[in-house]
Amino acid sequence: MPRVTPVPRRPTSGSPARTASGEWRTFWRVWIVGALLPVWAVTTFIGTFARVNGDSMNPTLRHGDLLLLLKYPRWLRAWGLPTPYPRRGDVLIFKAPADSPYSYATVWGVRHRPYNVKRVLALPGETVAITGGRVIVNGRVLAESYVNDGVLSDQPALRVPPGKVWVLGDNRLVGESLDSRSYGPVDLRDAAGPANVRLWPNPGRVGP
Repeated sequence: MPRVTPVPRRPTSGSPARTASGEWRTFWRVWIVGALLPVWAVTTFIGTFARVNGDSMNPTLRHGDLLLLLKYPRWLRAWGLPTPYPRRGDVLIFKAPADSPYSYATVWGVRHRPYNVKRVLALPGETVAITGGRVIVNGRVLAESYVNDGVLSDQPALRVPPGKVWVLGDNRLVGESLDSRSYGPVDLRDAAGPANVRLWPNPGRVGP
């Protein structure tokens, strides 16, 4: 009797429906990564938004104000490239020094270092003091038209270390602002960057 040799079946890669489904999933993954990567890059290295929480910058900033936070000046400084950052009068967003008990907050039982917003008044290497309720930098009284009518307690002269700045809230009423009077100069490595532009509700510059 003649023998019949079976023909082996060719392997298949799946039905057309499954192949199309796999290609569609791949397309969406590529599209999502391609869309999110530029957003991540911009918000990490260029800028993002920041919302004011609290009244320490009254009357300049109010609780709930939306600011434009620029991050690229911080990166330019970190990479050793020329940048005018920081400048006196900058509205700075930063984390207060890690070694100060005033720098921490507890939310839902978790202790963390929140970001703060204050105004830069003294730059690295400068000498700052408070005398007669006035801020004096390098022996000259600062003209501060942006503050309220609060009174500052006198503080002896302090030389700001390299890589740090001395910050103060615009709200000078007693107990309204925790700033460099409580935790000392702020390390620029803990700063997110300047936020000198208010976007909402009253658009305009709030710093230099």
